[in-house]
Amino acid sequence: MKGVVFPGDGTIVLRDFPEPEPGYGEVVVKIRASGMCGSDLHFYHGAFDFDHAVIQGHEPCGEVYAVGPGVDPARIGERVMIHHYIGCGTCRRCRAGWPQMCETAPGKTMAVHVDGGHAPFALVPESSLLPMPDGLSFEAGAAIGCGTGTAWGAIKRLGSVADTTTVVLGQGPVGLSATMFAASMGARVIAVDVDDRRLAHSAKFGADLVVNSRAQSLTDAVAEFTGGRLADVVLETSGRASDDALAVLGTFGRAVFTGLPGDVRFTTQAVYKKQWTLLTSWTMSSIEQARCAEYVVAHDLPVDELYSHTWTIEQADEAYRWFDKQDAGKGVFLFD
Repeated sequence: MKGVVFPGDGTIVLRDFPEPEPGYGEVVVKIRASGMCGSDLHFYHGAFDFDHAVIQGHEPCGEVYAVGPGVDPARIGERVMIHHYIGCGTCRRCRAGWPQMCETAPGKTMAVHVDGGHAPFALVPESSLLPMPDGLSFEAGAAIGCGTGTAWGAIKRLGSVADTTTVVLGQGPVGLSATMFAASMGARVIAVDVDDRRLAHSAKFGADLVVNSRAQSLTDAVAEFTGGRLADVVLETSGRASDDALAVLGTFGRAVFTGLPGDVRFTTQAVYKKQWTLLTSWTMSSIEQARCAEYVVAHDLPVDELYSHTWTIEQADEAYRWFDKQDAGKGVFLFD
């Protein structure tokens, strides 16, 4: 089978791999959709450490194709999402659904330490499988596996956003998902970006106000919208707008930072009377990934519309050259 590999120099290689065979407690998933995530570009350019020999893709979704010993054969054919982190399975973090925060063993991540989903088949522990609700497309299941799930995880870190003015900084796939979720939960959402094409999508995803912060004063726009009170909640998803996040956050405001590199700076003496709560958020637990999928179906949310491009695996070079421009849109590899 062909799989996508990143040499780390801004190119891709389509390499031949043997079809995986499951060992004890493992399954082979026939990949139906594998999303392109913004964090892929850090590995594409070699900015992060990773095993350059592994298959890329950490937003995979598909059907159980084969099972190893210890796995019920009745699972074959089951539609599944994949939680792309692997831990020891027994420590308190793993048992709570956070294998990426495993405390007793070096964690593994698909596309970083072990093969990912940009190939027709993927080998994963059975414990990494999550059920897909009826009505959820494979494309949506892939997005929930990281980008959309990251937005969900950030909102869950914040707590309720109902009846708040929520500012979402950055309207890439994570930011658009955050806009979509916050609006569906009853927030008045201000979507912020420097690209009018992304902002046009934000309005379709439920934003009450869109602001191009390159063309107008963000602080003035938020102040006018809120009658001077500023934002109750801010989600920073771009990794480059931390100063803006703090500038528009009102008293008793809550902010969560998910974007990288995300350099956040403040002087306590200047802001301590604002009574802020500032949080970080990293993806989501396996439990919340499953809840996110259920929520999307229950509220009929348009996650599929995050994708602007679909690709075959043979088009991977063209796909990543397009994605590297970061000029709006999200891509997904589809498999028969």
